[in-house]
Amino acid sequence: MRNWRKVNLAKIFVTGAGSAQSNGVINCLLMDKSEKHEIVGLGSDKYDLMLSPAHKKILMPHSTKDNYKEKLLKVLSDEKPDMIHFQHDKELFIASRFRKDIEATGVKMLIPDNDTIDTCVHKYKSWKKFKDYGIKVPENIVINNKEDLKRAFKELGNKDGTIWLRSMSIGGGGKGALPTNDYETAVDWINNSEGWGDFVAAELLTTKTVTWLSVWKDGELIAAQGRTRSGWAHAALSPSGVTGVTRIGVTYSDKLVDKIAQDACRAVSGAPNGIYGVDMAYDENGIPNPTEINIGRFFTTVEFFAQAGLNLPVILKDLCLYNKKPANAPLVNPLADGLLWLRAMDTAPLLTSEEEINKELILA
Repeated sequence: MRNWRKVNLAKIFVTGAGSAQSNGVINCLLMDKSEKHEIVGLGSDKYDLMLSPAHKKILMPHSTKDNYKEKLLKVLSDEKPDMIHFQHDKELFIASRFRKDIEATGVKMLIPDNDTIDTCVHKYKSWKKFKDYGIKVPENIVINNKEDLKRAFKELGNKDGTIWLRSMSIGGGGKGALPTNDYETAVDWINNSEGWGDFVAAELLTTKTVTWLSVWKDGELIAAQGRTRSGWAHAALSPSGVTGVTRIGVTYSDKLVDKIAQDACRAVSGAPNGIYGVDMAYDENGIPNPTEINIGRFFTTVEFFAQAGLNLPVILKDLCLYNKKPANAPLVNPLADGLLWLRAMDTAPLLTSEEEINKELILA
């Protein structure tokens, strides 16, 4: 553990410490030189936790364990942090159920209301909210039985009969996702996943995607940045090719994306608060369709934006602790288009551009 001389500083808890997405958030907070911080990482995997850049590391039960609530409240009472940030959808969902107990310890957090969290961690619930709000989304059918599946192929299949299957339950990385035009394959997939009643079938969108990461305070948009991706890391390991791990991130701005993403946020919440990461996929007509909102947490690639000049975790911290907004808020797509964030296993990510790559590489 690093040496840390405690002075008058803010103590910030970040959960899921040691995971790529939590490490990115902590790295962003450590970039802030405006004040001293003590970053405390909470994690349930001791080996992951050892990889955390946090100043102090606390091994916790997983949020699904019966003693999680007791242990978390005790740690909050003993450590007395100024702020806690939950960097995983499921942990946020579980912890939000006893948010009053958490707040009673004196710690601050900037998170959505419980109904919004519940809506966003269940993809079908958020899809219904998007649809009711009038946002263009692919049609969905809940697959309770084989008759529902047959109807899905009949009503939702594209020109070659392909539909998109996915799980409705909490989970990232394209959980349960499978594009298929074969009924028997779909039956086997749902059977193996014990997914009857948990899966939905949807119209298949294109492979072109865009994401929009934003921070809100009491219904006011504070900052947001768009990003596309050039492929998924480890795509060959997933039947759908979707892993949730971006291989190459690219900064991107588009007025239509901004509007649809903001509409999606307001569709699930009357007064958005905290972090809303809107995932969208384009349809055949070139319209981005929201597929989900990653609620209350930053994308794994959040350090990309910070290295380029937009530090969203610091903006969240300043809002949470001091109600301080950045100058010229709202900041919407302040980064130049076309910046690249290259990622691979066991090597540090690289912020670059096509121009820099062309200068660096020698053509054989």
